[in-house]
Amino acid sequence: MAWIWMVPAAGAVLLWAVSLGRILSSSTPYSLPPSPRFPPPLRSDKRTRNVLLVLAHPDDESMFFTPTILFLKSKGHSIHILCMSLGNADGLGNIRKEELYKACAALKIPDEQVEVLDHQKLQDGFQEKWDHRLLAELTMEQIRLWDIDTIVTFDSCGVSGHPNHCDVHHGISKLLHENQQGSIEAWELVSLNMFRKYSGPVDIWLSSLISSSSKQPICCLVNCSPSRTFEAMAAHRSQWVWFRRLFVRFSSYTYMNMLRKI
Repeated sequence: MAWIWMVPAAGAVLLWAVSLGRILSSSTPYSLPPSPRFPPPLRSDKRTRNVLLVLAHPDDESMFFTPTILFLKSKGHSIHILCMSLGNADGLGNIRKEELYKACAALKIPDEQVEVLDHQKLQDGFQEKWDHRLLAELTMEQIRLWDIDTIVTFDSCGVSGHPNHCDVHHGISKLLHENQQGSIEAWELVSLNMFRKYSGPVDIWLSSLISSSSKQPICCLVNCSPSRTFEAMAAHRSQWVWFRRLFVRFSSYTYMNMLRKI
């Protein structure tokens, strides 16, 4: 009777392989649907965008946003990183800051386009409540400094549910609300349910269906080089423990990002 259990196991392995094959079928990162929903064409004479990726902790960029970063880089857009904390919950803040620079180097983001803050009121921790107005003000400073026209960040669930992630989203939402007449666009990384989150490349089928059929601005960005995620995440040596290695391997965020306009 043992063979009965082998059938679904073999089916799961086959589905994983077929899904990974679809992801790897392109030589460059791509979007589903292929129409330019993200980022939409600029209205000015500029040909490329200055994109600000707003994070809560070092390693967020590698663990969750690599497909977005690689897609934007492939299109020639300039990516800037704003990390709101050192990730000092375990006293490794300075180490994690340097690891972030190394990970960004692996993703071809120059050091001068990376800003890591260490504000007294924005310290890493599940029990820490971050001030949304302060987050908006600090983000606006970088928007002016780098002439940012597009923001990418977490959604209200923060992908992993970490309260710092959620606060970053609410800070950006506050910024947008107070800057309604501005020309800044913002996109959020959609939080997935547990099954989709840990389905690895298999989620490409549902993500592509949702993206193609949705009437609201939403798209699926596919990472055709998942090894780049491993390379970037491995630069965070202090965080590269066994359960994060498993997460990166099985997380759908390694293989694709679903972005929705805020």
